[in-house]
Amino acid sequence: MAVRSIAEAAPPTPWSKNLAEPRIDPSAFVHSFSHVIGDVKIEANVIVAPGTSIRADEGTPFFIGENTNIQDGVVIHGLEKGRIIGDDQQEYSVWVGSNSCITHMALIHGPCYIGDDCFIGFRSTVFNARVGAGCIVMMHALIQDVEIPPGKYVPSGAIITTQQQADRLPDVQTEDKQFAHHVVGINQALRAGYLCAADSKCIRTIRNELEQSYTSTAVNGLERSSEVSSSSLGAETVEQLRYLLEQGYKIGTEHVDARRFRTGSWTSCKPIEGRSLGEAISALETCLADHAGEYVRLFGIDKNKRRVLENIIQRPDGAVKAPTSFKAPTSSSYGSNGSSYNGNGYGNGSSKLSAETVDQVRQLLAGGYKIGTEHVDERRFRTGSWQSCKPIDSHSANDVVAALEDCMVNHQGEYVRLIGIDPKAKRRVLEAIIQRPNGPVSGSGTQKSSFASTSASTSATATASATSTKLNSEVVEQLQQLLASGYKVSAEHVDQRRFRMGSWSSCGQIQATSLRDAIAALEAYLAEYQGEYVRLIGIDPKGKRRVLETIIQRP
Repeated sequence: MAVRSIAEAAPPTPWSKNLAEPRIDPSAFVHSFSHVIGDVKIEANVIVAPGTSIRADEGTPFFIGENTNIQDGVVIHGLEKGRIIGDDQQEYSVWVGSNSCITHMALIHGPCYIGDDCFIGFRSTVFNARVGAGCIVMMHALIQDVEIPPGKYVPSGAIITTQQQADRLPDVQTEDKQFAHHVVGINQALRAGYLCAADSKCIRTIRNELEQSYTSTAVNGLERSSEVSSSSLGAETVEQLRYLLEQGYKIGTEHVDARRFRTGSWTSCKPIEGRSLGEAISALETCLADHAGEYVRLFGIDKNKRRVLENIIQRPDGAVKAPTSFKAPTSSSYGSNGSSYNGNGYGNGSSKLSAETVDQVRQLLAGGYKIGTEHVDERRFRTGSWQSCKPIDSHSANDVVAALEDCMVNHQGEYVRLIGIDPKAKRRVLEAIIQRPNGPVSGSGTQKSSFASTSASTSATATASATSTKLNSEVVEQLQQLLASGYKVSAEHVDQRRFRMGSWSSCGQIQATSLRDAIAALEAYLAEYQGEYVRLIGIDPKGKRRVLETIIQRP
């Protein structure tokens, strides 16, 4: 049975009696369990999922660009007053650009502008704001009364209500863009599927195909002949190929052995020049056969030479993996305490690195700092004779994590530390030990941060003269170095529920100038907030920026 979308004219109100009706492109799919009311223009290939409300009865008009997906439970509404300028230079209450994802339960409230290629995460709210093209807004974020510059990343749980906060946001990384393109591709496949399910002729033909095991049949002019079948490719991979070709994308493939997989050193297979599904299947099967025992991945390439729908389809054990459907990242993904999605299907999480170390890497890169590594054996550790590992030139969190792991593997049984470097001032802002001779460091309690040259004898004297029953020696040394460098010291706390959202609360600034007083104040906070996370903060009073955040107590 065909599915009819619920599209209604705007009701007469004191501010408008135009009774405008939605204008929906025939190629779009609007589910019958959604509502579209008033002067709403929906362009080609848009999908509006069940439970969505797009209501232009107060603020008006709305615009939704082509290839955009509006997912379950999204609400789009606007205030009577307040307008933004769309890309066509006309006034709108709400403008949502092309190739964007407005994901489950998000609230978009006008006046509001969302540019092309944006991703708005679950339950996030955007109100009276402009979100520039290519931005990634993760889960449970609030964006209000600001303009987010193009290409910026808003982490989960962030509250962006001042322009200064918006301007300091980090840039979107390559893996974030790949993730957003993947979601667009998945929803385009869903749109085509829902339209087919609403067409009795289309769905009948597919049922016949299932009964006949994909024997030769023509469906809506699409190629569904015996050449679709493949002895080594799953049906989902064949459908991915079909979708990419129908959308005009080029097809690419890459391979990598198990050793180089960890460093992301993929090598291209022979280009797939064929434009027919049969030729693409044949070329892909050849790549799989030529590189048996390796990883092989498939991806599409759009007109702007960007990758879309990147999926691993073979692993070293010979298993062919169907393209995965979209799975929501955990609350830690892209956030302040976790890892991010990458094209390999893995996160920045590491079996060797703690979550805090991965978080430090992301924060350093977001702050524009360079990252280095050093190692030293046990004998030279006492004299501080560290040696540099291979330089890290990449600004990708994935590449940096891989380089850190390589240094740790190459120098097993030694100390390895992570270095954060301010390229402008040419000074170190962080030194954190991530491996000791007995193995990798777990958690942040063992991190050692250095902000000034302090001799071993000075550190030893300070530690001996100001001991603590609750703080370990590394934290005491951090306090000593912060105070010696003229930095201010404070602390923050958060319970387990709010920790996942990064909603830390200040304990208060520590006014002490002596190490002993600082230790006493910090211990008082630990006692006051037992059962919560507590972290130590170092602040540069001149630059008014944080130079250290390290967790010193866990629940």
